[in-house]
Amino acid sequence: MIDEKLKPQFRPKLKRPSLMDEIFRTIIFVIVVTVLFDMAIPRSLVDGSSMLPTFVDGERLIVSRVNYMVTTPQRGDVIVFNTVSAGESDIMLIKRVIGEPGDTIEWRDHQLYVNGQWVEEDYIRETCTSCPNETWVLASDEYFVMGDNRNHSRDSRSFGPVPIDHVVGRVIFRYWPLPRLGVIEGLAYDGVDS
Repeated sequence: MIDEKLKPQFRPKLKRPSLMDEIFRTIIFVIVVTVLFDMAIPRSLVDGSSMLPTFVDGERLIVSRVNYMVTTPQRGDVIVFNTVSAGESDIMLIKRVIGEPGDTIEWRDHQLYVNGQWVEEDYIRETCTSCPNETWVLASDEYFVMGDNRNHSRDSRSFGPVPIDHVVGRVIFRYWPLPRLGVIEGLAYDGVDS
């Protein structure tokens, strides 16, 4: 008589999915991951010259929605936002944050002042000759944004401050063209107090 413990134990065979089943599951997985990625980290295309020399026409960027779930935009950040102009609700723009809620933004003699302090802008393309002497005081939910190519940018000087609920996210990475691939850092505005 054979001891039951010594009998070979047979395991049931696992049903292996067919090749078509594997391909179908892979396609579904890729679609779900792509949709989730686009929801959390959308991609954006630079269209125009308003952000020269920082960004050129045709560059492709990754925007983080997550950054502003835990923090707020800071002076120097490059953000993507839904336009505040009437009739353009489906247009997104890319600009740099110049002023935060509560700030006073002033243009005086083609120079930028934030809260009364002159701001040296070594990242802009050229001195702003199209910036009239004007002052804006930002509300508790508003941001003042401008393109780095000041003389060729439609920004808060024309459409006003951007409410926080229009901000899509912060530009964090340039992935095209490959020679300009890299992380996008915000700028520190030294000496500017809130």
